[in-house]
Amino acid sequence: MTGGIGRAEAPAAAALLRELLPPALLPLFDTSFVRLHLLYDEFIHRLVLGVVRETGLEQAMREPGTPTEIATRAGFLSGQALVPLDWMLRHLTARGLLEELSGGAAFRYRSLGPFPTLDPAPVSEEQKRLDPSWMPAYTLAETVARDYPAFLRGEVTGEEVLFSPRRLRLWIDYFSNDNGLYAVNNRVGALAVEQWLPKSGGVVLELGGGLGSGASALLERLETVDRLGAIAEYRFTEFVPAFLRRGEQALRTRHPGLSRVTFTPLDMNRPFGEQGVAPGSVSIVYAVNTLHVAHDLDFTLGEVLGALEPGGRLVVSECVRPQARQPIESEFVFNLTETFRSPRLHPPDRPTGGFLTPGQWKGAMEAAGFADIRFLPDIVRVQDQAPRFIAAAIGATRPL
Repeated sequence: MTGGIGRAEAPAAAALLRELLPPALLPLFDTSFVRLHLLYDEFIHRLVLGVVRETGLEQAMREPGTPTEIATRAGFLSGQALVPLDWMLRHLTARGLLEELSGGAAFRYRSLGPFPTLDPAPVSEEQKRLDPSWMPAYTLAETVARDYPAFLRGEVTGEEVLFSPRRLRLWIDYFSNDNGLYAVNNRVGALAVEQWLPKSGGVVLELGGGLGSGASALLERLETVDRLGAIAEYRFTEFVPAFLRRGEQALRTRHPGLSRVTFTPLDMNRPFGEQGVAPGSVSIVYAVNTLHVAHDLDFTLGEVLGALEPGGRLVVSECVRPQARQPIESEFVFNLTETFRSPRLHPPDRPTGGFLTPGQWKGAMEAAGFADIRFLPDIVRVQDQAPRFIAAAIGATRPL
């Protein structure tokens, strides 16, 4: 039975958020959202247990071992399997199924007893009953889980699992404002741009626009508050050709009257100037869940700084890790991609792949030359009291 998951915890958690969040964000994080997020976390947990059973990982964890040692015992391909395996070990530790033994150069893990057998299907059915708009996130995670054992053994790459042509539909449904889980990132980002957009407006450059849901949420928000006219030009960019085509199609269909939107490819891992973005030519650089997959975050932030006019602003909407090494449920899926798990590291601000903490974002932006780093909401204060809250927009300014 799953009917009780989150039912008791959600009202108190939502009441706490009402004290911590600014009024503009409260409709996004009500009791219903909190409960559904807890339900999704349970679904991911059950998928992880399924992967553990199918791969024989439980046997490999009966004796203490580092992730590398456990990977060897389980017959995994240590190169691509290590980051996802390390994440699963930390997840299982947080769930009280493993103990983490510190000491030496690496953490060691050992199981605390037999693992439970929990079927994810009832959780999915409960989600469908409560709010079917979240189902694209469930479908994507369940699809990935089926291929996880083959990935861990090195029989397929993460890119083959996630981005084969037959799975494009999964991403169209997932990166959508109709997906109740993902839409909050777009809504938080749109509110941040509205609040931080200079009164004079200007040119917006969106990085990694994907399938257009972030741009659509932003344009709708600006139209609602009668500030759409402040946008002199909206430059929608995306590196993946199939996503760029779909994004353009979606935005032209949803906003047929827009005449100031352009659609061009852009690779944030290459110099912007070589790709048609002149220095000092944009007022806002905007990105939703994009910059954390930059191969070299320091380089990309430097390119963003150069593209902004003096006083221009970078605004990103991101999943923000509360504490170093704290697992986030969406990483179960995205750890399969090399760009997510294996960027160029720059300790202390980029010590691992994946999502960054508030302090890491602030440090990286300041190191790149940005000033006036700000968060919406005040994520450090929020996470101090609600450590499972992970959605925030981060703003930074190019000094005059």
